[in-house]
Amino acid sequence: MTPEIAVLAIWSLWLVSWIVAARWSDSAAKRPSFGDELPYRAATVAGALLLFLGSGRLPYSDPRLWFLDEGAVWLLVAVAALGLLFTWWARLYLGRLWSSSVTQKTVHRVVDTGPYAIVRHPIYTGLIAAVFATAAMNGAVVGLAGAALMTVGFWLKARLEERFLRQQLGAGAYDSYRRRVPMLIPFGPR
Repeated sequence: MTPEIAVLAIWSLWLVSWIVAARWSDSAAKRPSFGDELPYRAATVAGALLLFLGSGRLPYSDPRLWFLDEGAVWLLVAVAALGLLFTWWARLYLGRLWSSSVTQKTVHRVVDTGPYAIVRHPIYTGLIAAVFATAAMNGAVVGLAGAALMTVGFWLKARLEERFLRQQLGAGAYDSYRRRVPMLIPFGPR
């Protein structure tokens, strides 16, 4: 098995399991408007297309910034797998509060333990690690641009989520959490 096939298998397994597990979430009581969600959705989808379909397949997509030996590429496969495992830890920790979009559940609360004590958005943190590891495997400019665009999408979604939850759950509860735990980067800015 090549590292490229391994990382594709890891992403495919993650995606299928993520979709299947969506059945075990509580329904949403409230959500932002589609217009509020459009910027993060557009950035994430465009970035994913560049990352997974663009490298080597679009005009001017072949320029590479580096070439790695096989050991380094396998290391990046491991980083991508660890990032996706981190997303699963966070999702399992949320349980029925998880949602693929920004929502408030009927019985919603601030979760601030487990992976949520490390960063406020561990699912996005794990995805960012996985997309950059995947892009770094071949060093293609288009793939790295896709990873960067997806990161912008995750950041936009995290900001929307924080504004929305602060409104729905109360500023006091969420602001206290924000002061204690960094947004996306462990030990990073709050």
